[in-house]
Amino acid sequence: MVGFRFLEHTADIKVRAYGKTINEAFQEAARALFEAMTDTSKINPRIKRKIEVEAEDLKALLYQWLEEFIYLFDSEGLIFSEFKVESIQQKEGILKLKGEASGEEFDSKKHAQRSAIKAITYHEMKIDQSPKKTTLEFVLDI
Repeated sequence: MVGFRFLEHTADIKVRAYGKTINEAFQEAARALFEAMTDTSKINPRIKRKIEVEAEDLKALLYQWLEEFIYLFDSEGLIFSEFKVESIQQKEGILKLKGEASGEEFDSKKHAQRSAIKAITYHEMKIDQSPKKTTLEFVLDI
């Protein structure tokens, strides 16, 4: 079971992303981020970007992963539709995520803007892991 859904929230956008593994759940979290911004089916995955982030725990890693995409959108105008988390490893007490995303430059004529995402928050962030499923919940500040 892989995917995401938007949950009720009073002022912002709350997301539940899930996958069989933590890698799949992180991929779905990124897809949900961009789906909140635009219709990802209209994004041509022609530009590839290596993404590497690190943090002290899984919540901070999820935050850094998603924040990197907001940074790439704000600084370079890039939007993404395909995500691959290659690895999440712990080295010397630090979690390191290596992945890749594919997308293109945002074009307002092609990509209708849904919500302007300002930031990821730790508010209501949850990570539940079991042997068969990982579920992430987080809030997008709009």
